[in-house]
Amino acid sequence: MSRFLRVLVGLVIVLAAAFAVLAWLVTGDAALPSAPVNIDVPPGDGIGRIAQRLSDARVVRSAALLKYYATMRGIATKVDAAEYDFPAHVTMSRVIDILASGGRPPVTWVTIPEGFTAQQIAHRLDSLQIVSANAFEDVAQHTSLLLGGALTQGLEGYLYPDTYQIRRGSSAQDVAMLMTDQFKRKLPRDYARKARHLGYDVPQIITIASLIEREAKVDSERRLMAGVYYNRLKRGMPLEVDATIEYALPEHKTVLHEGDLAIDSPYNTYLHTGLPPTPIANPGARSIEAAFDPQHTPYLYYVYAGHGHHHFSTTLEEQRAAVKRYLK
Repeated sequence: MSRFLRVLVGLVIVLAAAFAVLAWLVTGDAALPSAPVNIDVPPGDGIGRIAQRLSDARVVRSAALLKYYATMRGIATKVDAAEYDFPAHVTMSRVIDILASGGRPPVTWVTIPEGFTAQQIAHRLDSLQIVSANAFEDVAQHTSLLLGGALTQGLEGYLYPDTYQIRRGSSAQDVAMLMTDQFKRKLPRDYARKARHLGYDVPQIITIASLIEREAKVDSERRLMAGVYYNRLKRGMPLEVDATIEYALPEHKTVLHEGDLAIDSPYNTYLHTGLPPTPIANPGARSIEAAFDPQHTPYLYYVYAGHGHHHFSTTLEEQRAAVKRYLK
């Protein structure tokens, strides 16, 4: 064999060995990472910076090889800013697959419906892996707001129902502040003056708004229902709002029984006059507006009449007749 052929064969062997090593490094080497690793890729990072992050975190051995392989796979310019989880002992090929999957986005959209309680909000946030339910409930229970000179008892009622864009890594306190800041923006102009005019402080008005939110089915009845509550409060009558009983029960019920009305709770507005200690839900703008601007009415009672509407009565006799008509 000539010298040239020997050199050529040797070169082919070296290249084949190098290719085999590279192939093994990409598809066979699963020594790294030694434990699961979470990597955050911020906006603006190119494949070179991403590869270096993974190398620094000991997810891969070589940033240069990862960059080259990502380019060969056609994803070098397609790695999203996101959070990526890499299990222990994965090949570089699998690392590229994980990067190509898109990861968890930097923000999560969450919709909080009107009338949700703080507990329901906490569980929705938990289900979306934003914050734990326990952490959020703890913040909601032990954080207060100063509104119109009055301090709230926790955040129930002040976590405004809306659709939010929540950044990854936000704390329970961050999320609660996002919702309470939106609540403050939705308060009526001169809300403190309006509350004083009605004879109540702002947290009490929001408590009334929460009753409206849980009881009213159509917008046309919200201000009317607010008028009923103010009338009963003025006369020292118990509010007798079923939704407050539902809030006091350990588990939600769609239908209350006579025994439920005797539950020993400050939220039992059948047994106790005045307002419950706190709001019973988080009201939306229409219920808040109704509570600050009740309709002047002689009505003292209402009963559900079906199809989203209530029948309103002035006297107990009228109410009894309405109950017999609609509920019997």
